[in-house]
Amino acid sequence: MAIWHLLGRAFLALGGWQVRGDWPADPKSVVIAAPHTSNWDGIWMIAAAAAWRIRLRYMGKKSLTTGPFGWLVKWTGCIPIDRSQSNDLVAAMKANFAAADRLVLVVPPEGTRDSVAKWKSGFYHIAVGAGVPITFAVMDYATKSVSLPATFWPTGDYAADLPVIQGFYAKAKGKFADQFVMTGK
Repeated sequence: MAIWHLLGRAFLALGGWQVRGDWPADPKSVVIAAPHTSNWDGIWMIAAAAAWRIRLRYMGKKSLTTGPFGWLVKWTGCIPIDRSQSNDLVAAMKANFAAADRLVLVVPPEGTRDSVAKWKSGFYHIAVGAGVPITFAVMDYATKSVSLPATFWPTGDYAADLPVIQGFYAKAKGKFADQFVMTGK
């Protein structure tokens, strides 16, 4: 982990990025990382996690974990998802949380790098179902920083909690700022 930490810090420094805030003590959490408008977002988030000495897990297309570099993608924390079949991702991730002593699952609330009309609610339902908090990771290209402004325990009322959650992302700028939308209903 020491080498991973040094590599993460070096990569962030070379890119002019910084991390802000301390990682919460919770051994399990759903981390929502937004804005998510570029492939670079995941790379910066993985580097930031290394700087914080945290092992992130994330959901990715199963095809990313096959082939000659599939082992590397899995090593970075990818949980392969077969998108060719209809899967209950919330139930699958709840099971992953139940089976683990420590699990930090990062989820982009937009669900894609493309512009979306609203945030997906899966991150919220995973956290509620698993009984874990939501950690906010704000990826801000304007300040070149990944910050952790708060951890939030969801109440189970998505409509009431969403405006509170999105308030932490209101000023963040994505790499492609016009693609970041914050609606959820």
